[in-house]
Parts: sequence; C-alpha cells; structure tokens
Amino acid sequence: MNPHHFDIDTLTFTAKEIRGDILRMLEKAGSGHPGGSLGMADIFTALYFNILNHSPEDPLWPERDRVVLSNGHICPVLYATLARAGYFDLEELKTLRVLGSRLQGHPSRLDLPGIETSAASLGQGLSISVGMALAARLDKEKHKIFALLSDGELQEGSSWEAANAAAKWQLDNLIAVVDRNNIQIDGNTEDIFPLEPLRDKFEAFNWIVLEINGNDMEQILQVFESALKMKGRPICIIAHTTPGKGISFMENKYEWHGIAPSRIEMMEGLAELRLEEVAYERN
Repeated sequence: MNPHHFDIDTLTFTAKEIRGDILRMLEKAGSGHPGGSLGMADIFTALYFNILNHSPEDPLWPERDRVVLSNGHICPVLYATLARAGYFDLEELKTLRVLGSRLQGHPSRLDLPGIETSAASLGQGLSISVGMALAARLDKEKHKIFALLSDGELQEGSSWEAANAAAKWQLDNLIAVVDRNNIQIDGNTEDIFPLEPLRDKFEAFNWIVLEINGNDMEQILQVFESALKMKGRPICIIAHTTPGKGISFMENKYEWHGIAPSRIEMMEGLAELRLEEVAYERN
C-alpha cells in the first residue's frame, strides 16, 4: 500500500517543497545539517511518494517497508518528507531541535511516527538493517528494508562487518542507498579517509551494485524499480548526490555539512527554489 504515486513532475516539485521546509526548519532552529539533507531530498521524495509500501494512517502497519536512516544528522529531510506524506502536521516542523520537541536533532524511534530506528552514532544503521532483514526472512515477511547510509560512515569497520553478514545470508530483501556526496564535517572524504574504489568494495563483498545520479528523479525511480526485482544478493545503490543541492551557495561545500542558514541566507535559498516564504503549506 502506498497512499501516493506521483508522476515525475509532481515528485520534482515535492522535492523542491521539502528543500524549502529544510531551509525554514534549520533557520528557525539555528542549528542542524543542511548539506546532506538538501542533497537527499530527491531520494526521500521518490521513496515516500512512489516506491515504499507504507501507511501514514497506520505507521506500524506490519507489512510496511522499513526505512533505516543511519546518518541521523540529516533527519531534517526525513522529518519534512514524513510531514509532507501525512505522518504529522507540517506546522510541527517549526519545532525542530526545540527542547521537548518530537523533532530532535537526531531521530528517536519512540517519539515520532514513521521513525524505524533511533540514530546518532554513525556506522550502526547497516547492522540494524541486516537484523531487520534477517527477522523478516525468519517471519516469512515480504517487506523490504531500505538502509540509507552516508559515505563518511563507511569509513567505520562496523559497516563492512554488516556488509559481509548481509552477503553471507544473501539478504535480497535489503537495499542499501549510499549518499555519495563526497563530503564530511572536516572536508572531502577522499582527503580525510579515502573510500574509492567504493563500487569495487561492495562488489568484493558480493553485493549487487548500482550507480546513479541521486538528484535525477528519473534515474532514481528506475533504479529502485530494478532493485526491487533483484534476487539472491543484497543490493547497494551508490547515489552520487550534490550536497546542498538546489542552493547554489551551499552546493559542494563541506562547510555547509552542519551550519544552519541565517535569515537572509534562507530567503536567498527560497528565492532560488522559487518558493515564497509564507507558510509551510502548499499554496
């Protein structure tokens, strides 16, 4: 069940709205992570408005696909997408990082509908996803596990232990999406702790590997449709994204990994997106 099934034009516009939500949330909070959040808006939009089996009215529906956000610091894009999909009211986005808010700086599974796992420490999400995929197989469930990973966290050994385990048990109900944006908080990944050749590494661990432009909606839809049909091995989608996508002064600048925009910068960004600063709701 998917309450949404948008065409490409509608998906593209929805991703733009989500980017606007991210800017507003972070400016109001005065802290947060715009780079990865903006870069992953297209993939989140495709998942929740076209690909996933899920139910905003019944967030714990047993047959739902599971989305595990390992790099929890990009939760603004998850929160904005969940709100747009109907999991909670858009107005609540304004409470990001407010003391006592359900929208914490990293997602909490116990606080908000639609959150499958709490996340803060990087390098844990793939292991959690392997456990979920194994549990689904044991229970003879048909749902898929989507593990959303940052490239930087693949510098941690725990990720590769999980990758090896997924291959051992041939977990073809597991689809990992690596946000290959080439940045982390201290600089470019290849300068700090190189990951390349990343595709070869996953293939050496006996995964099926697909590569796409993670900001091209048509490619995103096609790769997910293909991945859902693949059998026998876990699937890794390496999504080459632009950090800060859609906001020219943020794009490809690692400095925007974890700095909130000012009011003026937010307004400039909304102008680039051609979104009026009037309200969260669609006009």
